[in-house]
Amino acid sequence: MINSKDRSRLALAALAAALATVPCAAASQDFFTGNFPQQTGEGLYRGVCQGCHMPDAQGAVGAGAYPALANDPRLQTPAYSALVVINGQKAMPRFGDALNDDQIANVVNYIRSSFGNRFAERITPAQVKALRPTNSK
Repeated sequence: MINSKDRSRLALAALAAALATVPCAAASQDFFTGNFPQQTGEGLYRGVCQGCHMPDAQGAVGAGAYPALANDPRLQTPAYSALVVINGQKAMPRFGDALNDDQIANVVNYIRSSFGNRFAERITPAQVKALRPTNSK
């Protein structure tokens, strides 16, 4: 039986999926060529990440399982967070070819200091670059 909290998350996930097909500036981004105009961590989270992880970073279950990022102890190490963004993980696609080093550093730093996460150590674009395979951005 689905409880009301899960029902709400499923409804939000369905709404996000439906809105993704509506032509607009955010939905027209090309995920495969890396045409993401957002540069701030918050802008990237809202434009790229929240469709799966939800606006409150509580995650969702639907076509896949999208983990909560809120109050997430796994985000303690900035390199781990950046590697997940670069390489993807389970249902999450890799964004290493779609986001530049500055964008990845910005979104990782935003997530690690928002949604109840209070990790002070920041990752720099140079550190992100060092985590990439040698033939990447």
